[in-house]
This record gives sequence, structure tokens and C-alpha cells, in this order.
Amino acid sequence: MPKNTKPAAQSGAKATAKSGAAAEPGAPAKSRKPFLIGAAVLVAAGVLGMASYRATSPDAKPTVNDAASTSAPTAGGYPELAGLARRDAKDPLAQGRPDAPVVMIEYADFKCSYCGKFARDTEPALVKKYVDKGTLRIEWRNFPIFGAESEAAARGAWAAGQQGRFRQFHAAAYAQGSKEKGFGGDRLKALAEEAGVPDASRFAADLDSDAAKAAVKKDQEEAYGLGATSTPSFLINGTPIAGAQPMDAFARTIDAAAAAAGPAGGTGKK
Repeated sequence: MPKNTKPAAQSGAKATAKSGAAAEPGAPAKSRKPFLIGAAVLVAAGVLGMASYRATSPDAKPTVNDAASTSAPTAGGYPELAGLARRDAKDPLAQGRPDAPVVMIEYADFKCSYCGKFARDTEPALVKKYVDKGTLRIEWRNFPIFGAESEAAARGAWAAGQQGRFRQFHAAAYAQGSKEKGFGGDRLKALAEEAGVPDASRFAADLDSDAAKAAVKKDQEEAYGLGATSTPSFLINGTPIAGAQPMDAFARTIDAAAAAAGPAGGTGKK
């Protein structure tokens, strides 16, 4: 697997295949315990690992959506992977209708530059074009790969979500220049305040709670079990996309998934 040299064309932050920690100086090693999601899912999920590999290789061309155009057997994607959508109406880390015909699952890290680029440059357009019209639901999965501060930021996002301020925390954490300030304890408190989290004491308690750690671990192991090796990684109705691809790549995949879902789309689990 090629090293993450971060060329200009690269569209995702790479995790090392050996440890599961990102290839960043000082990042602690992390074991990659597979998420047991069933043999059928694991077979299809290898596609996401390959998509991650291609998106972060030195020869990557982010203007071409390799995953959507060559990986999935149909416009509907892999049913086994589509089944990972939770469609929980009470999920504070998701946006969009639970019964939307298309669900995009995003596995991301707050210390990932490419995740920030997607959050600032592409996601707002997707929300306006698809989420606001009821076509798309976006489900966030914490996938910290850059060590202790990534883990802390993920728990902070979860804690903000418990008070209905996940999207605001997400925006503050991904604002231009925010990553460079780090995600230490005082910084997370400042982000929570910026996000308008009403109860600072509860936020601090939730941040270090076993529930926060378990939630982050669940998302992280799901991503590793899918073979994801970079952030951001996405599943759109079971079709994998790796990296901060251009808007057109997401639009093509979402449009195809919506068409494949038809008028009966979005009747999955809620």
C-alpha cells in the first residue's frame, strides 16, 4: 500500500494498514479490531477498502468517481452495505428524513483536512439540493484515526449531540483553521460554547462518559470492519465513495440511488 504523501490530487486522509492509526507523526498506534457485520457484508465491503486505496494513491484523480462508476454492480449499490443505514429518527448525529430514499453514511475524523474540505465545500450544497428536499439523509459515523485528540473530538461531537448541537459543533470543529488549534480539553469546551451547547457541565460529563467512548468505538469498528483505510469514506445506499470527491461525483451517485429506489424508496428500517 502506498505511503500517504498527500499529493495535490489526493482526496482523503490515509490510515496505516498495519496499525489503523493515521500516518501522522506522534499519532499513537491503534489496534484494528474488525466489526462483526456478517460474511455477506464483509465480502461486499472489500470494495470500500479498494476505493480508499485508490482515492489516496499518488495517481488518484478525484475528478473521477471510481467507486460509483466501477465498483457497485447496480445503481442501487450493495444491499448488504445499504443495510448499515440506521434510519433512527432520534439519532442526534444525523440530518434528513429517516425515510429518505437515499442514505449517505459518512465516516470521518475532525483532524482530517479532507473531511474539513468536504464539510465546508461540498456538504452544504448536498444539504440544499437533496437533504432539504427529502431525497437524502446523512448519517455521521465517528472514525477517529489521528490519535488521542481525534478520539476526544469525536467524543465531544457525540456529547454536543446529546444536547441537540451536533451540527453546530461539527461546523465549528471544521471551520477553516480550527484543526490547527487542536482538540485538547479547553479547546473542546470552547467549541461547545461556540456551538451553543446549553449545559457546559453536562457536556463535560458526557465527553468523558463510558457511553461516549462506546458510541465512538462502535462507529470506528464499523468503519474498520468495512475495510475503510481513509477519511472521509462514504456509503450511499451501499455504493462506496472514498475521499473528498467533487460535488458531481456525489450528485451522480445520489441521483442514481434515488432513481433505483423508485417511489417505494426509503421504506427501510426506522
